[in-house]
Amino acid sequence: MMRILVTGGTSGIGAALVRESLLAGHLVFTTGRHQDRLARFLESCAPLGHVDGVMADAGDWHQSLASVEQAIDFMGGIDVAVANAGFSVGGDLLDGDPEQWRDMILTNVYGPAILAKASLPQLTANRGTMVFIGSTAGRKVYPGNLYTATKWAVTGLAESLRQQLVGTGVRVLNIAPGHVDTALWTETPDAAIEPETVAKAMLWGLSQPASVDVSDITLRATGQEF
Repeated sequence: MMRILVTGGTSGIGAALVRESLLAGHLVFTTGRHQDRLARFLESCAPLGHVDGVMADAGDWHQSLASVEQAIDFMGGIDVAVANAGFSVGGDLLDGDPEQWRDMILTNVYGPAILAKASLPQLTANRGTMVFIGSTAGRKVYPGNLYTATKWAVTGLAESLRQQLVGTGVRVLNIAPGHVDTALWTETPDAAIEPETVAKAMLWGLSQPASVDVSDITLRATGQEF
């Protein structure tokens, strides 16, 4: 049994990470930006296992630190921290909204970095795993799309942290899904995987022996071109 903290766990991939982790018998603590949505989600997950959460902005240092402390109080410690919270905004580098860009960069790039900083004392003490939910957009770019730049940053952050933690026993896993069938899309792509597929890939990586560091997983729907 692992004690897993998931940011942005009330919808999409995050919700699947929470549910699949509970179904696998793990303890889970999650965060969400909206109290009502978080409360409804936690109520729906209660029959699956031991779960709780707190409203927090993943791009705010003090709120992220507080959520880690509350996760420790609830679960008795943290074995896995999952930087999942993230979003995309419309428009490109010519017609996009810079204020929306700022929020996206804070959540998608700054958020994983501060979660790692807040969680590392626990992960080091417990020889745990830091998980980043990246994207195939962190391997290739959409023209003029700033979201892809944030996912490239996550790819680099994960590898940078992995190298820093060599010798500590802490593992770092970057998961790069392709098109996932979530509310992120205005129109669902023809080729898309289910969020549960991403969650099961994470649990597979976490299940490997301590001597094995699965540091990168890329998964796409069969037939996805990007």
